[in-house]
Amino acid sequence: MTQVDVLLGLQWGDEGKGKIVDVLSPQYDLIARFQGGPNAGHTLEFDGKKFVLNTIPSGIFNEKTMNLIGNGVVIDPIILKRELDNLKTAGHDPVAKGKLVIARKAHLILPTHQLLDAANEQKMGKDKIGSTLKGIGPTYMDKTGRNGLRVGDTTLPDFKERYNRLVEKHKEILSHYEFEYDLTEKEAAFFEAIEFIKNIPHVDSEHYVNGFLKEGKTVLAEGAQGTLLDVDFGSYPFVTSSNTTTAGACTGLGIAPNKVGHVYGIFKAYCTRVGGGPFPTELDDEVGETLRKVGHEFGATTGRARRCGWIDLPALKYAIMLNGVTELIMMKADVLDGFDTIYACTHYEHNGETIDYMPYDIITVKPTPVLKEIQGWKTDVTKITKTDEIPAKLAEYIAFLEQELEVPVKYLSVGPDRTQTLILD
Repeated sequence: MTQVDVLLGLQWGDEGKGKIVDVLSPQYDLIARFQGGPNAGHTLEFDGKKFVLNTIPSGIFNEKTMNLIGNGVVIDPIILKRELDNLKTAGHDPVAKGKLVIARKAHLILPTHQLLDAANEQKMGKDKIGSTLKGIGPTYMDKTGRNGLRVGDTTLPDFKERYNRLVEKHKEILSHYEFEYDLTEKEAAFFEAIEFIKNIPHVDSEHYVNGFLKEGKTVLAEGAQGTLLDVDFGSYPFVTSSNTTTAGACTGLGIAPNKVGHVYGIFKAYCTRVGGGPFPTELDDEVGETLRKVGHEFGATTGRARRCGWIDLPALKYAIMLNGVTELIMMKADVLDGFDTIYACTHYEHNGETIDYMPYDIITVKPTPVLKEIQGWKTDVTKITKTDEIPAKLAEYIAFLEQELEVPVKYLSVGPDRTQTLILD
């Protein structure tokens, strides 16, 4: 029996998972999203075109690969329909080609979930989490509170009654906020989208994925967000509402831990974060602004400017430990091409100690990063196509990271296009 390989982010999301899933997808029979929702923005570029996927797995452009939206994902039917409509307009129709299935147990994001999200952020004011306002948190709250609606419920004769009961509960909660809203337009679009997704095959993801494994077929589990946003192990409460780690692939698809094979951990050559919360290596200066501009660090889904800083090795070591990472993938090396000097955080100064791990109280007591100076390569790497063309200083940077992190860097991305990806020896 084959195993499920897992691909996930090791930082605060936005590492470039979509591009790498697209690059790797020819090796796999099934790509399966296992958590998160349309707050994800997986960007893919090829043939001079750019695509942003929010819910659909990033293997959708490979003709032979099946794609599964797993039970751990929360689905906004309106956004999913729009996503598929846009793909169809662009000449890619995974529904018509029979290349997309949805887990029956995946939960639905209702229009009122988005209202609750917005109302709560408004009330929190300056203490807000920095939510994407997609309704993700409230949907997961209903899931764990055993109130939620699932994809499989849409085919039941009393679905509308179930929907109305949940909406009434949400309206009662909203009555305690000073928050005005009108559901009419969104609700109409929601039910139109529900009818649309009924045309996409619904499956029991646990049987579906394990069926692939029994047949000896290859499966890649695709994560969203990043490890440091994990609801259990991230910088709580500035986190997402799902498990973004390898463990989340087990619960988000219905696979046993002993079925996990390779774990690909993706990280940027530097570091970014969207929204509030701690960011020890953040550069709130001209250098940070340069990283933002050169790296086009703006959210693919929200357009929000990302906070930028140097690479954080204590955080990466933590993420590698949690996920059992077997291979590393370094993204956006090209963004550092113009720097004479770059830096890597090797430790933190925290409460009078020098530590090399993320402390529990990172939210309330900001650690001071201990930075190692590294000579830049001052070379345009976007055109290189062979490993022997990698500048010596970039090779030294990679070797330094491998020594510190104790995991090999297998892939190096030197640009946004799928062709700008090198396999390292």
